[in-house]
Amino acid sequence: MKAFLFALLATVSAHAITTEPPNIVLVMADDQGWGDMAYNGHPQLKTPNFDAMAKEGIRFDNFHAAAPVCSPTRGSVMTGRTPNRFGCFSWGHTLRPQEITLPEVLKSAGYVTGHYGKWHLGGVQKASPVSPGASGFDHWISAPNFFDLDPVLSDEGTAKQFKGDSSDVTAELAIQFIREQSNQKQRFLAVVWFGSPHNPHQALEADRALYADQPKKVQDFYGEITAMDRAFGRIRQELKTLDLDENTVLWYCSDNGALPKIGSSGGRRGNKGQVYEGGLLVPALLEWPALFKEPKVITAPCTTSDIFPTVLAMAKVEPEKLYPLDGVNLLPLLEGTEKKRSQAIGFWDSKIKGKATPSEKWMKDLLDSQAKGEEPNDPERLAADAGVISGTVPLNKFPGHSAWLDGNWKLHRIEDDKGEVDWELYDLSADSDESRVLFAEQPERVPQMQEALQDWLQSVAKSLNGEDYVK
Repeated sequence: MKAFLFALLATVSAHAITTEPPNIVLVMADDQGWGDMAYNGHPQLKTPNFDAMAKEGIRFDNFHAAAPVCSPTRGSVMTGRTPNRFGCFSWGHTLRPQEITLPEVLKSAGYVTGHYGKWHLGGVQKASPVSPGASGFDHWISAPNFFDLDPVLSDEGTAKQFKGDSSDVTAELAIQFIREQSNQKQRFLAVVWFGSPHNPHQALEADRALYADQPKKVQDFYGEITAMDRAFGRIRQELKTLDLDENTVLWYCSDNGALPKIGSSGGRRGNKGQVYEGGLLVPALLEWPALFKEPKVITAPCTTSDIFPTVLAMAKVEPEKLYPLDGVNLLPLLEGTEKKRSQAIGFWDSKIKGKATPSEKWMKDLLDSQAKGEEPNDPERLAADAGVISGTVPLNKFPGHSAWLDGNWKLHRIEDDKGEVDWELYDLSADSDESRVLFAEQPERVPQMQEALQDWLQSVAKSLNGEDYVK
C-alpha cells in the first residue's frame, strides 16, 4: 500500500513571512453550527461582531472540526493531530501527557501562554497530569467542561466564584491576560474557549429579550450566541485599543457541528456527533492585518488540526521534534500561492462512549472543599490515568464511522460491530447534503480513496498504540 504522507517539519516551516512573529489569540465556541451565524444566513440570530470580522477578515466557508464532538476537536487544536491518535475518542476523554502541545512549543519560542474557559481535556486541579498548566499554559482560569451563568472556575487549581454571563466572564479574563502581556511588551498565546452555546442554555434576560418572539428555549440558545458575539467583539476591540491588532492573529471557530433540532447546519446532513457535514462543518474566521490586508474567502477544505502547524509557521517556530501531524500549514492557501489543500483530511469516530465530566458539580465541590482546606483527589476528576496505554488495537479493523475528504469528494467508511463495512461516496460540490451516493459512478476514484483512507486509519491506530512515543 502507498504510505500516507504526513505533514512533518516541512509543514510547519516558516513561509514567506516578513513580519515579526505575531501574538496568537485562538477563540472557540462550544456547539455552534455552521449556520448559527447571521453572516451565514441565519434568519433570526444577531451576530454583529462576527459579521464584521467575516466582512473585514478571512472567512472560511469549508472549515471542519476534527471530530463531531468537543474534547477530540480541542485536542486537535492542541496537537495538530487527529484525536484518535492520542486516545481522545469522545467528550470527556483527555490529552495524553506524552503529546507535544501548541503552548509547549510556543513557550520554547518565548511566548507567554494562557488558557481561559472550557478545557475538557483533563482535570483543572493542580495535581492533574493533563491540566492546562501541565499541558503548557503559564496562566489559566478554566473549567473541566461547559459552564453557564455565574460560573465557578479553576484559577490555576484554586476554585473561584465569578459573576455574569459565561462568555463575558471568559472574555474579561482573557482581556486581563492580554493587557498584562501588552504592558510587559511580551509576545503571547491566548486560548479562549467559551462554554456557549452548549446545553443547558442560560442567557441573560437582556440577551433573551432580543428574541422575544421565539420560544423560551430558543431565546436562551440565541441569547447565548449573541452574548458570545459580544464577548468576542470585546476581545477584538481590546486588541485595537492596545494597538496590538495589526500583528495579532485572531482565529475563531467552533468545536463541532450544529446541535440537533435547535442548531443550524446550513442545510447539511447530520448534526453534532455525526461524521456527515452537519456534524463537522463549523463557522471559522481569521484576521492578521499585518499580513492579510484585504478580506478574502477560503473555500478549500480546512480543519482544526491545521491550526497547530499554521500557527507554528506564522510564529516562525520549527520544533526539533514533532509527532506525525494530520493538519497542514494553511499559509499558502491564505496567501493565495496555492488554491488547493496539500493533502486530504481524515475523520474517524470510533463510537467509543464519552466520559462524564460534570463541571458545575465538580467545581462547586472544589470550591467547598478548598474552603475547608481540603482537596478532592478522586482519579476521575484528576484524569489520573491519562496517558496510560493498556493493550493495543488491531491494524486491520477500524470500527465506527470514518471518512476521507479529498477536495470536494468525501468517502465514508462505516464498520459495524460485526466488522461489516459499508462505503458511501459524495461529491460535496454538487451535493452538500450528502444525499446522492456516487459509489458505482466513480470506478477509478473509489479504490484510490479507499486505499488512502485505510492507510491513514492504520497509521492512526499505530499512534494510538503508542508507537510515536518510542521512536
